[in-house]
Amino acid sequence: MKLNTDGNGPQSISARVPAGVNDGAKIRVKGKGAPGEASPGDLFIELHVKPHATFSRKGENLLLTLPVTFAEAALGADIKVPTLSGDDVTVRLAAGTPTGRVLRVKGRGIKKGAVVGDLLVTVEVQVPRRVEGKAEEAIKAFAAATSDHDIRAEFITKAKS
Repeated sequence: MKLNTDGNGPQSISARVPAGVNDGAKIRVKGKGAPGEASPGDLFIELHVKPHATFSRKGENLLLTLPVTFAEAALGADIKVPTLSGDDVTVRLAAGTPTGRVLRVKGRGIKKGAVVGDLLVTVEVQVPRRVEGKAEEAIKAFAAATSDHDIRAEFITKAKS
């Protein structure tokens, strides 16, 4: 990075940024601050971590929302999930997995010293905006086959009591 520290123009400064650093953390670079009566003081650099388009963070854990199809959620599936390091891991979605279920991938979070967080994958079942043809027929057949099971019956009973 280049900084203007003493009015003599930009100066290149090297600073080691530790892996897993938090937003707002400060790094101290000895002897690179403003000159005082004695030797130059220390330079403090405040870090701001740029948000990632796919991942978010909670402590050392990485969070990821995984879109899945109705068929994958209902029947179960093995799904490849990206990691921050760039490789993929496979998570097993059990049959009947609902939206909001969190799957844990151990050791695939942020590494901070000896501690390594986990990758927490939140399942989000995607509903198609338009359904036509054979897909529409299949969904209607599914609805007819499951019409004897009212998924809101318990919900309505609880709401009325």
